[in-house]
Amino acid sequence: MTYCTALLLDSGMLFASDSRTNAGVDHIATFSKMKVYEKKDDRVIVLLSSGNLALTQGVTNILDRHAHAEAGRETIWTARSLYDVATMVGDALREMHRRDGPYLLQGNVDYSASLILGGQIAGEPMRLFNIYTQGNFIEATPDNLYFQVGESKYGKPVIDRVVTGSTSMAEAAKCVLISFDSTIRSNISVGLPIEMLWYPRDSLRTGIHRRIVEGDPYFTMLRKGWGSGLRRVFTELPNPDWVA
Repeated sequence: MTYCTALLLDSGMLFASDSRTNAGVDHIATFSKMKVYEKKDDRVIVLLSSGNLALTQGVTNILDRHAHAEAGRETIWTARSLYDVATMVGDALREMHRRDGPYLLQGNVDYSASLILGGQIAGEPMRLFNIYTQGNFIEATPDNLYFQVGESKYGKPVIDRVVTGSTSMAEAAKCVLISFDSTIRSNISVGLPIEMLWYPRDSLRTGIHRRIVEGDPYFTMLRKGWGSGLRRVFTELPNPDWVA
């Protein structure tokens, strides 16, 4: 399992993913869940993945294979709309399911995945999609400006309470890191490193791309400060008057 989130803000987009994959407590490894496709001044496309690692790696391999296929085929590098790229990702998911799904189901293997696709292609605004394991997808709107996949329940409340379209990049990054800390604290299947990427609106090139590892000074300070701050606020709140 993993945890990924992406935010569509007025000033840009923030993408974040953990890097843990596991098949039980004795088989824990680190893999990047973030794939970046960048052609400066033309497009920046980010793909975050959660679920069966063989399935998600298969999807990216299909996208890469098609990108080097015969001329005339629309690819992730030539599509003029991010909607078309989302369709390509959905089609790749379905292809993987057709190829491997029946065999894995025979072994009772969970063969599902969810992906977040976002970025910007020249000529259109920033866009963000949540792609389901069946290959269908939905798009973010001003009323729903972020998506999460994987172990999302622990880190969702703080984003819901804090983030709006006008939230700055710095505040969004702080909120997302707190969201990851809450998830890591409550679920052993999510862990460091955290990979973060900031895309400034209309820049058509990646901004800050950072990897948060164990012992990172800011993340260490943030998780300690958040924990102590929660305990302080909890203590300051009055007890219910109907409890003796």
